[in-house]
Amino acid sequence: MIIKRETTMTRRPLSHLFGTLLAAGSLLAAAPIHAADAWPNKPLKLIVAFPPGGASDAVGRIYAEKLSEALKQPVIVENKPGAGTAIAAEAAAKAAPDGYTLSLAPTGQLTVLPHLNKNIPYDPFRDFAPVSIVASVPYVIAASATTPVSNVKELIALAKKEPGKLSYSSCGNGTLCHLSGELFQHLTSTELLHVPYKGSAPAITALLSGEVNLASDTLTILSPQIKSGKAKGLVISGKERSPLIPNVPSATEVGLPQFDVTSWFGIVVPAATPKNIVTRLNQELTRIAKLPEVKERLAGQGLDAAYSTPEAFAKSIQEDSVRWGKIVQISGAKLD
Repeated sequence: MIIKRETTMTRRPLSHLFGTLLAAGSLLAAAPIHAADAWPNKPLKLIVAFPPGGASDAVGRIYAEKLSEALKQPVIVENKPGAGTAIAAEAAAKAAPDGYTLSLAPTGQLTVLPHLNKNIPYDPFRDFAPVSIVASVPYVIAASATTPVSNVKELIALAKKEPGKLSYSSCGNGTLCHLSGELFQHLTSTELLHVPYKGSAPAITALLSGEVNLASDTLTILSPQIKSGKAKGLVISGKERSPLIPNVPSATEVGLPQFDVTSWFGIVVPAATPKNIVTRLNQELTRIAKLPEVKERLAGQGLDAAYSTPEAFAKSIQEDSVRWGKIVQISGAKLD
């Protein structure tokens, strides 16, 4: 009897211990799910590759504001300009994949710069998880008030008469500001001097001061200068004019239909970010892009609100990389 009692007593604690361990294991297995479900429980950071004052910064701040409201946590914009947007991309690629670091990637960062610099410290396809395209904007070529041209025909004639003497500013090496100018040269068989700056604000300051003859930048940046008469709008990329600068002809109108340069801005996160967080961000960004207030605020700056699935965004990156890679090769564009 004593032995039986001991046996019974021994078995009961073992059974109880096994159940306890099983329950503990279940709790441990469930912990990551609860942690993920709790996201976000602290402020988020949105990296923008340009300084304040440009189209990228405008898009970033509009979406950061609305994401803050949706996620009930502050979304802080962190401007990291320089190296043709590579500094911002590297910071985003190396961030913890926990959903607290987002990056507003411009077209050039993921589809142009990799073709110009084989040593960039990030891989546009392996280091990021695309979330959604959020906005798009066409490009404009404008001349300074003192440059003796008033339309594209006169620009081409002067550029051919004095090869390499007319200069154009861009918002940085490897950006679409840069490549749109290279594409224009290729299509018109002209030679211009590229002068890169760290962002749109200093690039346009150089144009207005007469430090450079031309500027290639987004409609967002150049339309105020053109409307005020401080710069002369020569052409807007694409097939249609913009209501913001209705007197500036489209590329198709001036006989350059292939000068079709539209920049998108998209949100990406570090590659290993949990899929449920990517899905939640995509849902919120899609909802925000459809808000009348957001559409109106973006349209006022020449931008179109946009949204996509992560898969569609990934496809756009792949396709645009091929397109701009060919233009880089044809134009002979290089980093200075």
